[in-house]
Amino acid sequence: MLLAVDAGNTDTVFGIWQNEEWTHIFRTRSLPEESPNYFESKLRLHFLEADLALENVSITVLSSVVPPLTPTLRTMLSNLFGEPPVVVGPDIYPDLKVEIDHPHEIGSDLVANAVAAFTKYNRNAVVVDFGTALTFTTVSGDGRILGVAIAPGLKTAVKALFSNTAQLPEVPLKLPESAIGKNTSHAIQAGILLGYESLVRGMVTRIRRELDGDCIALATGGLSSIIDTLHGEFVEVNRSLTLDGLRIIGEKVKQKSV
Repeated sequence: MLLAVDAGNTDTVFGIWQNEEWTHIFRTRSLPEESPNYFESKLRLHFLEADLALENVSITVLSSVVPPLTPTLRTMLSNLFGEPPVVVGPDIYPDLKVEIDHPHEIGSDLVANAVAAFTKYNRNAVVVDFGTALTFTTVSGDGRILGVAIAPGLKTAVKALFSNTAQLPEVPLKLPESAIGKNTSHAIQAGILLGYESLVRGMVTRIRRELDGDCIALATGGLSSIIDTLHGEFVEVNRSLTLDGLRIIGEKVKQKSV
């Protein structure tokens, strides 16, 4: 059994891989101020509710884009499973070179996305991750992370609009039928959701153009299913793609250490 932990800016996702599938995926809030004991109690409870045995976990792998939270989760996993987790960084997967100016700046979740896309398809690909941030990670078919583009995520955009205006309400993320809003909620949904539809299409088109048209696109992230009109752009819409990358990395590192 493998446990993958993906600590994002909003939530920390725990995934259990066994019998060649993700059998359990659960999440809790990413709270940097909490102690290792707090996250240990959360994880123990999840295992108990899912009727899982802690001693069956043989590999733990951690990705964190919240620096204050990284040592907390590393300590928690070490205490709970008796050995430190595989901590994902830019140089963790030697089959994939990070060709950006400052490799340490790339998020470990984006490294995991690139590893998953490269391992699955072995060709030029862009992974669009719909999370707290909307990210585009481009990987080449010969094993290079070429670069990243970042925009505010859907919920982040809605929250910013709600927080910084006096009369605009926070609205549900529901794709409207028309770009011409007939009320305030409809207007915000049109501007943000249909605007993001164009943003994603435009970025994917531009990246493909820069790679001479040879580039597939994949979607992941908790909000990847919201704009379903985009699904024709992607060869795969997989909310677990980041976990897939973490699993591949964890298994590879474990294999080398044996």
